[in-house]
Amino acid sequence: MKLLFSRNPNPRLAVAVARHVDAKVEFEFAAPFAPGQAERYRPLNPNLSLPILVGSGKSLWEADAIACRLSSAARSDFWRTGSDEPEMIQWLSWGKETFARACDIVHFERGTKQRYGLGPINQVLVETGLTQFHAAAVILEAQLSEREWLVGSSVSYADFRMATFLPFNDIARLPLDRYPAVGRWYRQLEEIEAWRNPFEGLDAPELPPVPAESATA
Repeated sequence: MKLLFSRNPNPRLAVAVARHVDAKVEFEFAAPFAPGQAERYRPLNPNLSLPILVGSGKSLWEADAIACRLSSAARSDFWRTGSDEPEMIQWLSWGKETFARACDIVHFERGTKQRYGLGPINQVLVETGLTQFHAAAVILEAQLSEREWLVGSSVSYADFRMATFLPFNDIARLPLDRYPAVGRWYRQLEEIEAWRNPFEGLDAPELPPVPAESATA
């Protein structure tokens, strides 16, 4: 199998999963939106988005589906099955609709748009994202005050997925310090090598820098 990736949040997530479960995959940096590249990648993913997992004559896209496939192939319980699976799916569903979505809104304005010259920061959207972040973080804080990880007694894909955008918080500047349990949980994630540095040893060009004038807006 081959995992096509970039350094953006969802591809980073997929690489971190592959590294964590020691998946038997080849890693290949890809840029489907680069000039002249779209038709090369469109048969693999009609959305042209990364990550893409290629193998056995077919492709699989979307980070959650790829995480499920890689965990299963590695015979890992990182993607929970059995009695823990419904709770894991609960966190995936809730997180993507609330906490991770809020992080994405703020990161897109302060980070992605500025890296790729997609326009000025929309402060109204930033404030919307921050409001949603606080609403979700209150719930996550209460849950993580009573448990070490989101599902069971060890890290799972639910934790990785919930934290998708937090490695980019130097740019997004979400106020994690207001939520001690969330901060403690994320520091635990950063102790995991596959999460902290998923691109170690890979040919993975850095993301374009965020202009200095945007870094404090």
